[in-house]
Amino acid sequence: MTFDELTYGDLALPLGEVYEQMGYGGAEPGDDVKDEVAAVERQISALLRPRYCFFVAKGELDTAANTLTVGATCMHVGRIISRQLRGSQAFAFFVATAGVEFEDYQMRLKDDDDMVRTFIADSFGSVIAERTADCMEQALQHEIGTRGWLHTNRFSPGYCGWHVSEQQKLFPLFGIERPCGVSLTDSSLMLPIKSVSGVIGIGEGVRKLEYSCGLCDYKDCYKRRRK
Repeated sequence: MTFDELTYGDLALPLGEVYEQMGYGGAEPGDDVKDEVAAVERQISALLRPRYCFFVAKGELDTAANTLTVGATCMHVGRIISRQLRGSQAFAFFVATAGVEFEDYQMRLKDDDDMVRTFIADSFGSVIAERTADCMEQALQHEIGTRGWLHTNRFSPGYCGWHVSEQQKLFPLFGIERPCGVSLTDSSLMLPIKSVSGVIGIGEGVRKLEYSCGLCDYKDCYKRRRK
């Protein structure tokens, strides 16, 4: 398994993505909002320790049944994802998280009843989790590139017809109780909340789409709002 712990600087996070997550789209917020965002960014950068881990395994993809089987675990990934994984020679399973340090920071803001910074921090957290997953993808590509392999988009339980309850099948595949310090509730919610998990297809004949929003039915995703 490949694991890494990052810093805020490693994410190269454009504040424009935070503004988009806050609902500004392509517009610029006012100076007062920018000042608050900058203040939150300073606090986050001092404590943030985002992490990711992934492992590569062989699996059997059944595009008729829309399932992906790894060992004794059969996951019902749905029609959309099974089609996007076609041609994969192996599969990378991953977890990426903004980290418990970030979640503790969010809780302190809530305890202080600072609703403005709580909202801003929540927006930061969503972008941080995705940027951490981006770093994971880069590390994965570096690892598989020596074979001449490429990778697909990443796909997560709760999206594109893959039911969120399938997290309960995904997490045991990592072989450790809390990969990257992330645990699951009985309702399959990840803790820390600002975390992502899922699967990526890898192989010589696969490709990553620049935008896959047309495949996904999650209307509130910030990446969809960027288009």
